[in-house]
Amino acid sequence: MFKKDALQIIVFQTYGTPNHLYLRGRAIEDESINLEQKGLFGLFINSWKRFETDEIKHTAIKVTLPNGIILKTTTDGHGYFKIDETVNGLNLLANSKSWLSFKVSFDDVNIKRNIQNSNQFPGELLIPPDQASFGVISDIDDTIIHTGVVSMLKWKVLLNSIFKSAASRIPLEGAAEFYHKLHRGGTGKNTNPIFYVSHSPWNLYRYLEFFLKQNSFPKGPILLRSFKDIFRKKSGNRPQKYIEIVNILKTYPKLKFILIGDSGEHDPDIYMEVAETFPDRILAIYLRSVNHKKKMLRVSSLYREYKRIPVLLVENGEHALKHARKHNFIV
Repeated sequence: MFKKDALQIIVFQTYGTPNHLYLRGRAIEDESINLEQKGLFGLFINSWKRFETDEIKHTAIKVTLPNGIILKTTTDGHGYFKIDETVNGLNLLANSKSWLSFKVSFDDVNIKRNIQNSNQFPGELLIPPDQASFGVISDIDDTIIHTGVVSMLKWKVLLNSIFKSAASRIPLEGAAEFYHKLHRGGTGKNTNPIFYVSHSPWNLYRYLEFFLKQNSFPKGPILLRSFKDIFRKKSGNRPQKYIEIVNILKTYPKLKFILIGDSGEHDPDIYMEVAETFPDRILAIYLRSVNHKKKMLRVSSLYREYKRIPVLLVENGEHALKHARKHNFIV
């Protein structure tokens, strides 16, 4: 008999308000993935483990806040869980950097399997401070990391994720510095929240979390989507990225935002729709130029007559820094 893997809970970094707690995560078997793995065979095995997950379905989960409050939920058929609750005084539980730490545990007496970390899995929730002057919502794919998202059928995205470790991936030049300057804002002292929103699947959450930390990007919620939706054709519903962005804007109705993406896929269309829907909430749109002539011509045409807010097709890091200084987004 093969020994069964221990159980674990992956808690996704998320966001909330002083009286609104919103968190997501997933209960799965622990496949012991090494994020610093080297060698093609080892990287392939790691990637197989990420996408061939053994989820813990329909099991009870509890969340314990620092003040002793306990919230409960249940995983769905894919092991995912969500809590969306009104809880007053959450900001009083956050640290000096506006992050609230909590614990998540299995709450099912019928589970007899070995549970990692003595059934105490850490989670964090960002509560933007009152002194934030704006927020930043950024794409990840081909905006801060080379992924090949403009390639046919997304094969380059998958190949890069399968055969390159998170530790070996190189961020786009100047991206981390630019995001830190936006985080500090026009005074250099603000703690403006950064939200990372991607079309990548939740299976890559720890991979992307490790990449951002390894390359010193500002810490922020990472919002992805289910793997089963990656190749699904549109059926009239809004793109998941649009839904995530609108949820953020509605959560912080008094906060304005800068949107950052790339010109290769759907960011230009999604961001323009967001700006049209929330005309007084978007300060600027930055779109990194991609090496694809046809796509760049389409984006240039899309924004040619758009004068409502500043839109910049970013050629390089210095180009973005100069534009942001001009509009007093950074020092």
